[in-house]
Amino acid sequence: MKWEGNRESDNVEDARSSGGGGGGGFRLGGGRGIGLGTVAVALVAGWVFGINPLTVLGLLSGDGGMAPQSQQAPAQRPPADDKLAQFVSVVLADTEDVWREQFKQLGSTYREPKLRLFRGSEPTACGRGEAAMGPFYCPGDQKVYIDLTFYETMRNRMGAPGDFAQAYVIAHEVGHHVQNLLGISGKVDSMRGKVSEAQQNALSVRLELQADCFAGVWAHHAQNARQILEQGDLEEALNAASQIGDDTLQRKSRGTVQPETFTHGSSAQRVAWFKKGIQTGSVAQCNTFEARQI
Repeated sequence: MKWEGNRESDNVEDARSSGGGGGGGFRLGGGRGIGLGTVAVALVAGWVFGINPLTVLGLLSGDGGMAPQSQQAPAQRPPADDKLAQFVSVVLADTEDVWREQFKQLGSTYREPKLRLFRGSEPTACGRGEAAMGPFYCPGDQKVYIDLTFYETMRNRMGAPGDFAQAYVIAHEVGHHVQNLLGISGKVDSMRGKVSEAQQNALSVRLELQADCFAGVWAHHAQNARQILEQGDLEEALNAASQIGDDTLQRKSRGTVQPETFTHGSSAQRVAWFKKGIQTGSVAQCNTFEARQI
């Protein structure tokens, strides 16, 4: 992916030195009412890009969501010599450029999200974020959160290496921010308690697939404007989308697949909707909620 030398975003907050509470790595237990029998499912959900603490952890723990946590510590700009943080800043800036123009075409104004780098755990407006959750977006404070060690997990444990695969992670989370601004995620959240668990899961799948499609929309316009793709980049992102499908992750974690428990979509669905976004570059084509078949 061609990214070096491109504009970096001013919206990156580096809280990795603030001691956000708890060490790094993947935590396999602790205070959410999630027993060890459910931990594998929780980690599977965490590895699926775009986990939302309000919609996923609440369903897993049965608590309907997490309470707001303590105030965040002051953050700094990432060090100039931190290559990975620089990469994330460039990708975020690129999403800002694309979505600013897309919202302008929709007759609206794009409000840029913040992206907060943390280690281990971090208080958010959606509750305490943990590294084990993977990257996530919190609509309460309109921030994307990521512990950069997740990229090592992608490469070493998920079979999803590559810088464009890493960019896809950021673009998907920003896709959730777009959904928040458009009022889509709020409508889905408002259905909790009004529909069955299976119906809530189905809505979550459509929400996540739309975020995949929005990530593809970003890639389409970024490529047209700045020719960011190099040979193999698209394959990296499609492989990442495939590796984090619910069916693939369930098969790896427990050897069986239960479609009724899907919250993010199958590998084939995630690949298809990401490709649709890339091919069309159209926000309107990402309406998973009106699609008869996803």
